[in-house]
Amino acid sequence: MKKVLFIFFMLLLSLSTVKAENLNLAENAKSSILIEATTGEIIHENNSNERYAPASMTKIMSLIIIMEEIESGALKLDEKIRISQNAASMGGSQIYLEANEEMTVNDLLKGICVGSANDAVVALAERISGTEEAFVFKMNERVKKMGLKNTNFKNATGLDEANHYSSAYDMAMMGRELVRHKKILEYSGIYETYLRQDTNKKFWLVNTNKLIKTFDGMDGLKTGYTKEAGYCLTATAKRNDMRLIGVIMGEETSSKRNDDMTKMLEYGFNLYTVKPFLTKNTKVGVIDNDKSKNGKVSVVPMQDINILNRKGKKDRKMTYKLNITNEELPLKKGDKVGNLSVYENNKKIYNIDVTVNEDIKKANILELFLRNIEDTFTGENIM
Repeated sequence: MKKVLFIFFMLLLSLSTVKAENLNLAENAKSSILIEATTGEIIHENNSNERYAPASMTKIMSLIIIMEEIESGALKLDEKIRISQNAASMGGSQIYLEANEEMTVNDLLKGICVGSANDAVVALAERISGTEEAFVFKMNERVKKMGLKNTNFKNATGLDEANHYSSAYDMAMMGRELVRHKKILEYSGIYETYLRQDTNKKFWLVNTNKLIKTFDGMDGLKTGYTKEAGYCLTATAKRNDMRLIGVIMGEETSSKRNDDMTKMLEYGFNLYTVKPFLTKNTKVGVIDNDKSKNGKVSVVPMQDINILNRKGKKDRKMTYKLNITNEELPLKKGDKVGNLSVYENNKKIYNIDVTVNEDIKKANILELFLRNIEDTFTGENIM
């Protein structure tokens, strides 16, 4: 009898565990997802591939392109942008830019990240691509490059427009890409600030994401609201070296959206942790090119590789396989030379680009001659 009761108890426990794992953590949302940022692994999802209006979360992709321009040197933070009549005429959330006014890229970024300013994002779109339409084309090309299937943008702002849509999964992947540009968190993490300091048009900005002030570790990313989209949020927070990204789409109120996001993020931080597997300094192989000046050079991952683990469970066992695809000299540190596939139980879960840990230069004729003589005397060419 005791054995029967024990089996019955374990069955109930098993069923309750399954039920807990299938909880919809954002029950008021049309769709939601929670991922760990470095691995991209999904912790929770509900209708995450359904297409909905993303509202101002659209600006995440706009910001990816803006940050890439800044990091390439094509756009400077202290550069002053002259505002066009078109940018100044944008409706919705704005910082009330005036035609022919000048504002720095730095302040325009504050306007976008803190105040969700449509006029600011169009001003930068025009600076980068000439017109908003050309910038939107670039946004959609970037979406395709990322392999996202459920996103199409018609504008850079997120204002409701036919055929302008995304999904919770796609927004999470865009958020993951954006946080790789660490500078952006210095803007999205601002709760309040001022624009036009020391003028008679001083403008107070308060972050549209109120969780920046109330949720421990939150430093971004982007809210959204339109009548069609409802209340949306892509949020990111970091605790104990683990960064989570959550997306919620189609909530009825901002308070429900914030409550569901809080519940979803707390679930992730309470139940999961990340541990390092490989770092950017880990030697995973060598390139030994007899025409190089260097000789053997180490191959390393282009980014740190973490493993997401459930707290209280055994660490997952991972293996990797290196595939070198480029040994054409010269090579610079940071050049892609191949990829590293990470496996769990023979199933590929990550694919990471690899590079060399130092520049590889071609050896000249004299260096090759001297090396050949050295190899002859050391016996390395003797069969």
